[in-house]
Amino acid sequence: MKNTGIILLAAGNSSRMGSAKQLLSYQGKTFLERIIDTALEVFDKDQIILVLGANHDEISSTIKDKNILIAINEDWESGMASSIKSGLKTLSDHFPEMERCFISVCDQPYLTGNLFLKMSQLQDTSQKEIVAATYADTVGVPALFSKKYFKQLMELTGEQGAKKIIQQNMQDVETFAFAKGAIDIDTPSDYDHLKTKA
Repeated sequence: MKNTGIILLAAGNSSRMGSAKQLLSYQGKTFLERIIDTALEVFDKDQIILVLGANHDEISSTIKDKNILIAINEDWESGMASSIKSGLKTLSDHFPEMERCFISVCDQPYLTGNLFLKMSQLQDTSQKEIVAATYADTVGVPALFSKKYFKQLMELTGEQGAKKIIQQNMQDVETFAFAKGAIDIDTPSDYDHLKTKA
């Protein structure tokens, strides 16, 4: 994964869950530990940035042993865009040779290191500047952006996320089928359903 970074978005306050979903346990680890460990399978620790916002003191205290970069987005309430920009700016400053960057989230429990590798390889072979996961008739994260799109990512505002850049540039997008990407954990019933399937 040379010259490739990854932004792990975990700044929200999990309003629909009622508690910090980053810290919910699944198969012996919290969601946050799972995505960090998954990223560490394929990225060097200096290529990973975790963006926290709501409850950041409580959440960061649970991952002190992970030794990865953490950006605190004090403006997390303004929406997803501020977290993407916070992560991209901090990671670019620490990892100036970065040529492309994944954007991912912590509540897709079926993400694997192999999926990131396959998406990276797909960008190499497709010659497209964006690779996005597809599921449930939509495109979304995880998504891999080449440096060409860093400026557009930094211009996102409010609730806009990576999907906006993907949809605006579909001629430059290669897609990767990730059916289980549709399973994300937003509500207590989502979590209960996941645990019953485990």
